[in-house]
Amino acid sequence: MALLPAVELQTRPEPTATVIWLHGLGADGHDFEPIVPELQLDDLAVRFIFPHAPSIPVTVNGGMHMPAWYDITAIDIDRTIDTDQLEASADAVDAFIARERERGIDSRRIIIAGFSQGGAVAYEAALRHPEPLGGLMTLSTYFATAETNRSSDANKNIPVLACHGMLDPVVPETLGSKAVEILKSRGYSVEYHTYPMQHSVDMAEIRDIAAWLHQRLTTPLD
Repeated sequence: MALLPAVELQTRPEPTATVIWLHGLGADGHDFEPIVPELQLDDLAVRFIFPHAPSIPVTVNGGMHMPAWYDITAIDIDRTIDTDQLEASADAVDAFIARERERGIDSRRIIIAGFSQGGAVAYEAALRHPEPLGGLMTLSTYFATAETNRSSDANKNIPVLACHGMLDPVVPETLGSKAVEILKSRGYSVEYHTYPMQHSVDMAEIRDIAAWLHQRLTTPLD
């Protein structure tokens, strides 16, 4: 599978870990690029990959073409989406993981992250992946494929960080907390943080992300 175009940044030469971070609807891979220096991970050699979603028509936006990981056909309580497109986007994440493995990165040093739509894809991609991953980070999102996800035994113990704004008018915090409860009911360990913000990222969240990433990427491998 051909790789999607993407932005790549490195905190230091010769990375030993990778974070694959998916943006939200209508954005692109540059959206979270400015956060990398704010994470202050300069003591670690980390490659950040921010893929660009393809431009597709989005039904709830009047069929307008925009960067999107999948179509949203209705804004209902759980959102009605094109599951096939979401799974295809998860396949695109798999392709990036495979390339990082070819570059010599241990799968346990690869973290999958996503904001909003990107977070829904991150849930699908990380939980089904056949190799153990280093972590799953979901921001202001929901578990869109909770009923269809083919969870992998390799990632039954994957560390999960979920963050959400309590004032989010786009993806209500109830959807974020519902995803966390589903994961916990299936035996996953989840660290969940909420913030007094809307559909965005704030400095308190960035500090929590930085601490979590540092812990994940410095934990000795078995």
